[in-house]
Amino acid sequence: MRVIHKLIRNEKAATAIEYGLIAALIAVAAIAAMKGVGTTLNTTFSNVSTQMQ
Repeated sequence: MRVIHKLIRNEKAATAIEYGLIAALIAVAAIAAMKGVGTTLNTTFSNVSTQMQ
């Protein structure tokens, strides 16, 4: 019974999970932003290449 009580009161695991979820959310947002910038850069370089020909 004491083991279960200790696990319930242990907040370190919950905090670690919360930090993991926040890191995952930041990673997804960064990937989405980089994808948008990458698409814009690709279009810009394609336009420059077309104009140079």
